[in-house]
Order: sequence, then structure tokens, then C-alpha cells
Amino acid sequence: MTQRWTVLEILQWTAGYFKEQGIDGGRLDAEVLLADTLGLDRVGLYLNYDRPLNPSELTDFRQRVKRRALREPVQYILGKTEFWSIPLQVTPDVLIPRPDTEVLVEEALNRASGCCSILDVGTGSGAIAIALAHELSESRVTAVDISEGALQVAGNNSRANGVADRVALCHGDLYRLPEGPYDLVVSNPPYIPKLDVEGLMPEVRDFEPQLALCGGEDGLDCYRALAAQAPTILGPGGWLLVEVGIAQAEDVRKLLEEAGLTETCIRDDYSGIPRVVGGRRPLA
Repeated sequence: MTQRWTVLEILQWTAGYFKEQGIDGGRLDAEVLLADTLGLDRVGLYLNYDRPLNPSELTDFRQRVKRRALREPVQYILGKTEFWSIPLQVTPDVLIPRPDTEVLVEEALNRASGCCSILDVGTGSGAIAIALAHELSESRVTAVDISEGALQVAGNNSRANGVADRVALCHGDLYRLPEGPYDLVVSNPPYIPKLDVEGLMPEVRDFEPQLALCGGEDGLDCYRALAAQAPTILGPGGWLLVEVGIAQAEDVRKLLEEAGLTETCIRDDYSGIPRVVGGRRPLA
């Protein structure tokens, strides 16, 4: 790089460099990183293509490009992302919320009353808990995670989004969940089979927390634990809703039915992949 770069020049160079590194969507990554460096949005980049970067901006951007070239996710580089149109802090202590998980939130809202008690198991960044607390203003959410680092991030996010008074954070694991009864239990648990973890994209395998990825030998360990406890932590008529991985939906539905849950259902994501499985504790 020379000492003087315009916005357009550095975008073009960076997009090409990312392509050489095997990074898909390199142009978009370059735009997002540069926009944040300059305090602009992506539209602002287009309006400032001829603007030269000052030395401080150039140094900051170079460091971000180096990190992305090592396959660190853009969200961790920026320290933030968005979920359900809600801004969230993210760090390597938490899984980066995916758009597919918004389908779990949608399904939870379809089955929740305005005033309800909710348990979010493996809350991570707090994305699901905060989205539900935001939409269900009379609800109370208990958000559980085994990671103290994750709970700190979730706490920051609940305060920043004005729902800290209705989201209670709890340190624990899914093998001994807080006593209910709950009207709704939601979870996006670890579901990658152990042998598949090494084959994940480097952005996921090398940077996201292993605790939030590996679901045991077949990927179903967490669902077994959730299903086993569902009849005791759910109130009568309460729902358990979980996100699942590819080709896991029918196996998880069977686990819920074997645990005595009824009205089991499967919901596809917007790519047509079965993504959410649910079951209900009988009223009687």
C-alpha cells in the first residue's frame, strides 16, 4: 500500500486481497470494515469514494484487514452485530447470532401469551432472550449459560437494549435447569456432531466458542437433556422450542415425543431447511 489511498482505491484493493485469501463475500466485508473505520454507513462510502484516508484511519483499517485475512469473523472484529433489528455486542465468548435463529423467535412469539415466564437455555449474547423481552413487554425471561463471559456479554446487551429489568441472568448448564414452571422454554443449543467440528469453516471452528458448537457424538446430547427436563420445568400447556441442525429435526421431534410432549411441530427456515422443533406439555 502507498501512503495515500482513497476510499475507492482501498476498497478495490482489499476486495481483491480477500478473494486471494479464499474469503467469500470479500467486497462486502471490505465495505463493512471500512465504513466502521471511517464512522460511515455503506451508503456513505459511495458518497465519499474520492476521499483520502488519513494515516490513523489507514493504520486502523490495515489491522482489521489483517485480522479478517486470518479468517476472524467480521462481527468479532467490529465487536457488534444485529439480530431481530436489535444491536448486540459480540465477543469470542459468544456464538455470533445467525439470521436463521430469528425463525425460533418467530415461532416462540406465535406460541407465547403477552404475559409469560420464559427460559432461554444457552443464552450466549442474549439475542433470543432480549428479542422476546422486547416483543413481549409483560414477560419475564430467565437466561441461562454455563459461560461467565457469555453472561457478561448478555448483561451488557440487555442493559443497552432496555430490558435488563425483565431478563434475569443465571449461571448454570442445561443438565440442571432452574426450577419452573415456565410457559415457554427456548434454546439454540450446541448441535454439531463431534466429528464434524473440524470440518467447519475456519471462521467458526477457530474463533467461535467450542462450548456453543459441539453437541456430542451425534449432536443430540443437549436435546436429550432438554427433553428429559421438559415435563418438570414446563407448566401445563407450556412449549419447548429448539433450533436444530441440518437433518436433525425428526430425531429431535422423536426425543420430545418420547419425553411425553405433544403437538410436536417442525418449522422450516427461509431456505426451506427444517430449523425449529417444538413440543407442548399436555394441559392435564
